[in-house]
Amino acid sequence: MNFRIYLLAIVSFVVGMAELIVGGILDIVAGGLEISLSKAGELITIYSLVFAIASPVLLTLTAKVERKKLLLVTLVLFFFGNLVAFFAPNYWVIFLSRIISAASGSLLVVLCVTIASSIVKEEFRARAIGIIFMGISGSLVLGVPIGLVIGNQFGWRSPFLFIAALTLVSMAGVYFMLNKIQPKPMVSLGEQLRTLKNSKILFAQLASALFLTGHLTLYAYLTPFLQSALNLNSTWISIFYFIFGVSAVIGGGLGGFMADKWGSKRSILTIIIVFGVALISLPKAAFSITLFVILMMIWSMLSWAISPAQQNYLIETSPETADIQQSLNNSALHLGIALGSVIGGVVINHYSVMHNAAVGGIFVFLSLLCAIYSITRGQVKSTSREAQEII
Repeated sequence: MNFRIYLLAIVSFVVGMAELIVGGILDIVAGGLEISLSKAGELITIYSLVFAIASPVLLTLTAKVERKKLLLVTLVLFFFGNLVAFFAPNYWVIFLSRIISAASGSLLVVLCVTIASSIVKEEFRARAIGIIFMGISGSLVLGVPIGLVIGNQFGWRSPFLFIAALTLVSMAGVYFMLNKIQPKPMVSLGEQLRTLKNSKILFAQLASALFLTGHLTLYAYLTPFLQSALNLNSTWISIFYFIFGVSAVIGGGLGGFMADKWGSKRSILTIIIVFGVALISLPKAAFSITLFVILMMIWSMLSWAISPAQQNYLIETSPETADIQQSLNNSALHLGIALGSVIGGVVINHYSVMHNAAVGGIFVFLSLLCAIYSITRGQVKSTSREAQEII
């Protein structure tokens, strides 16, 4: 595998940590800012919402910029966003910092994915995308648990300084190791959105969004869930996040492997079904630590296995708009994250965090229906600059 893929995975690792760390330290952020858990959860929501909207827009606006230069400039903005979070005197300043980090982070991830898929041979494409997502999921293994420890020891601001330092390291790696990469021709944002007129593509993107909605309904509130279900303290919660993260890294690679060996369609359906069963079973498994950990590992692995399989499916479905579909899929995933964190907060406010898994399961089932509908449609036919049509 091209060594540059692993460099891009490191960049994705840093971005992933910035997005996911708030969920791990949600309780101390809420305590430090003297706000409710659901209010603190809005920091996840705004990050994901901006991430989703900014990704295709910024990719279009920067279509003619050389890719290495664009990566470096965007990393500078990402660094600034996390530095603002560290110095934030109140909720609204950190809210603003999350917008800056999300906008720049969204462009970083889609650049990593599109560059990775373009610099490897076709037979290794899904695995290359899987490695990028392993970088993001790898932030769960090291970044989030370390951030939890740092946050509990030095306050909720300190993890953002840690992320800023890692961003500087990433900038050095990109500057010294990545060659100049000329951009591919990019169609307008309007033409990107017109590809969604095709029901096969639209329902594939909806499947991704609903899958992540179901996942984040529980995952965004994993810390209070672990506290309620298993009565864990901060040390054990860090350990559970580490286990979750190790499983996620395995899942990122597993999704790419499954897509290459089984085919994307079979992989997607299998992942969604098994994921849904594991998710809704978690609260019922709280009586047994062993069973709970096994289910949590399956839940974690498959939550990250879906992305390389789904993105490879979109490339197969509409190869001439592959970059567009990867960008839109990135947006769909983060719209799901934003929606899931909002729904999870509503469930906590009106019921209990122990109900979040069941509510999330409903959205996973809807995701399965969308995936089946997309897969059973006819193949997409490309027509120059017009929207895609079904044969």
